[in-house]
Amino acid sequence: MEQTDITSIQSLAGRDVYVIREAALGDLPKLVAQRRHMYEDMGYSDEAKLDELEKAFELWLHDRLEDGRYHNWLVETTDGQLAAGAGLWVVDWPPQMMDMSPYRGYIMNVYTEPAFRKRGLARRMIQSIVEWCGQHEIHTISLHASAEGRPVYEDLGFQATNELRLKI
Repeated sequence: MEQTDITSIQSLAGRDVYVIREAALGDLPKLVAQRRHMYEDMGYSDEAKLDELEKAFELWLHDRLEDGRYHNWLVETTDGQLAAGAGLWVVDWPPQMMDMSPYRGYIMNVYTEPAFRKRGLARRMIQSIVEWCGQHEIHTISLHASAEGRPVYEDLGFQATNELRLKI
């Protein structure tokens, strides 16, 4: 997997310094744990189902991290404490009239640890993902936003679409 440069960032408050880096395969346990915490924060409490999710996601994620179809950015304190993370799934997509690129980006697993929220970390991760997509000719990026996250994405230029869904 291609590693991006490590970048130091300051929080919006200007007092804390963080390091943002692209995750590696060795970070797999951190990424799986963050996804579980994300679901727990959304109110999911069925431990058996969360355990099942962890196992299934670890298998899915391992292959995609290994072959470059998934990238994840981590924000850590200068002493290595995990503060936040966000992922990008690079999805095969047929060329269309609005975008001839054979890939789309899907942002997922955006999560900030409770002690580090409201410091602009999620915004900075999304900006890193958007920059990466631009460098890799991925012109369309989508995501599903929580009510709390929606203003951040809209402020960065994301727009609501008319996507429909059917669950079978």
